[in-house]
Amino acid sequence: MTERNVGPVLAFDTSTAAFAAAILDKGRILGDMQSMAERNHSVHVITHIKQLMEQCGVTSKDVGAIAVGSGPGSYTGMRIAVAAAKTLAWVWGKPLVGVSSLEAIAYGGWHHAAGVELGADPYSRAGEGEDWVLPIMDARRGQVYTGGYAMSAGGEWSCFATDGVRLMQDWVDRIAGDAARERGHLKRIWVVGDLAQHREQAERLQAICGDNESVAEVHLLPYELEGRAVAWLGRERLLRGEIADTHGLTPNYTQLAEAEVNLRAKQQGEAKS
Repeated sequence: MTERNVGPVLAFDTSTAAFAAAILDKGRILGDMQSMAERNHSVHVITHIKQLMEQCGVTSKDVGAIAVGSGPGSYTGMRIAVAAAKTLAWVWGKPLVGVSSLEAIAYGGWHHAAGVELGADPYSRAGEGEDWVLPIMDARRGQVYTGGYAMSAGGEWSCFATDGVRLMQDWVDRIAGDAARERGHLKRIWVVGDLAQHREQAERLQAICGDNESVAEVHLLPYELEGRAVAWLGRERLLRGEIADTHGLTPNYTQLAEAEVNLRAKQQGEAKS
């Protein structure tokens, strides 16, 4: 797929408490929407999508592709978004791409903090070193959904640690250790996303890196996922030909839902008795 024939990209995500959506066309965000209604995603997701399309003057025939945040995150939320995206892609006959919800948080959060417009041409920050961006979602019991992403001095975006569930304390220790080995190459670390339950550990990372000559700054940035970040990342995947199987796309659960864990523990207990 080329830049010319991508068409409007409809993007949305319900992996967090917020319903986030946007429509991107020809390098411009036509409109976006964010609604805090985690418990009602299943009720409102299609209604919100229709409202956004009407506001942007985009019909189902106009849509060029659908990009969906596929997690990790809320177990139910991920399933709702992916199911809705697969249904629309199939009914409308549109290509579908899955986007990491954590990457969208990292990508959108970094651009927001750096004052760089999403989709802007890569710019050179020669001599300034590399930024590491650590997206955070609470996963309970001291755990977080997180991954590691980087923005190079030349404006190149990449992933250096795959998405997963990690103990925040262990994650901080790992990042601090990796940063110490960079020896001047790394200049900034951004901890982005849901920091409410994990600020203490994030501040510990700041303290550890405070005396580390290889890290200039550690920034903490509370940030809610935005649909426009999903849209831009989805567009890039489309241009690279990374189109998902409409029927085969599944959410990135990363771990069993708590209810399923409890059920398996109960079944194992019953099997032993």
